[in-house]
Amino acid sequence: MSCWSAKGGSGTTVVAASLALVIASRPGPGVLLVDLAGDLPAVLGTADPDGPGVAEWSRAGAEAPADALARLEVPVRPGLDLLPLGHGATDRERLDVLGPLLAADHRTVVVDCGTVTAADAALSVAAGASTSLLVTRLCYLALRRAAAAPIRPSAAVVVAEPGRALDRSDVEGVLGVPVVAEVAVDPGVARAVDAGLLARRLPRGLERAMRAAA
Repeated sequence: MSCWSAKGGSGTTVVAASLALVIASRPGPGVLLVDLAGDLPAVLGTADPDGPGVAEWSRAGAEAPADALARLEVPVRPGLDLLPLGHGATDRERLDVLGPLLAADHRTVVVDCGTVTAADAALSVAAGASTSLLVTRLCYLALRRAAAAPIRPSAAVVVAEPGRALDRSDVEGVLGVPVVAEVAVDPGVARAVDAGLLARRLPRGLERAMRAAA
């Protein structure tokens, strides 16, 4: 499952992290949370991994051993592991290989692709996921960019703010995909992220929304 946005500031990383936390709380093989945007450690309230990540793996090319990705994983909590971004640029061609490798994992895989454009390295991962989840605000500019994005989502999560003229039906009408969850802008979520507490206790409204999306 990939989470991405067509415009920055849409809340993609918070949605991806929360979705992974909700799924990890259920019985099952666990969740692998993949960071292609770079902000997941901060959102989860964990230290930035000082070792290599996806970026280094991608630059190693075909010389990387078969179990190289598994060696890069960092435990977040029981049932949830993080595959960090690492440091430096990612090789876009190598990321074409990443998608099938993640699809073969026995766990549920949630990928934070960040803001995806035609030139973005995460494009192939976002497009190739079994579920491509667009995270968007009820904003004309965000919706306009989503309609012109180089990939089509399979569903959308809406971040709703009071006073907007648009609603979820506008998103569904323009993009032609269902809105599977609506997240209200909540100062409590911002406080939890700022304090590094999101992984310890999800705000109730956000948890309910992510259960619907999951």
